[in-house]
Amino acid sequence: MHSIAHKLTPGIAQLGQPVLKQKAQIVEDILGDECQNLIKDMMSTVEEAGGVGIAAPQIYHSLRIFIMCSKPNARYPDAPLMAPTAIINPEIIAASEETEKGWEGCLSVPSMRGLVPRHQTVTVKYHDAQGLQHETAFTGFIARIFQHEIDHLDGLTFIDRLESMEDLVSESYWYEHYMSQG
Repeated sequence: MHSIAHKLTPGIAQLGQPVLKQKAQIVEDILGDECQNLIKDMMSTVEEAGGVGIAAPQIYHSLRIFIMCSKPNARYPDAPLMAPTAIINPEIIAASEETEKGWEGCLSVPSMRGLVPRHQTVTVKYHDAQGLQHETAFTGFIARIFQHEIDHLDGLTFIDRLESMEDLVSESYWYEHYMSQG
């Protein structure tokens, strides 16, 4: 058994919680205290949990906000480094035809990993924490994080994206059999 196994983080909704199956609501007042405080809570929660992203429904707020904060860590040693970014009212406006299967885990699905097909590139629109609108393209692992997190806003987890239940493994098995292969 591997010693880096994901631990439960208090305050994170776990698979089966109804909030994870709801379609999250549009954020109306990005600069308001409710939204700004939620962003701060999400930033600290994802940092504490060692994740590369977290969506508001995962901390029991059904709002269209997520944090992307890719960085190399025990769970994703090859992750690229990016500044923690609040993504508010996101939309995918285009996606590449090319897809790629990659291993994903989720703070709401502890101790499991799935081999999930995702678009290699997504063109997206969103607002940041200052209320500014952005339109950009993400590729590779960052595109995977974006798609994983926007799924949470639509009531989906990575398990809903699996092509086969054979693509689902325990995290300890994943560390032992896949992580060591690089």
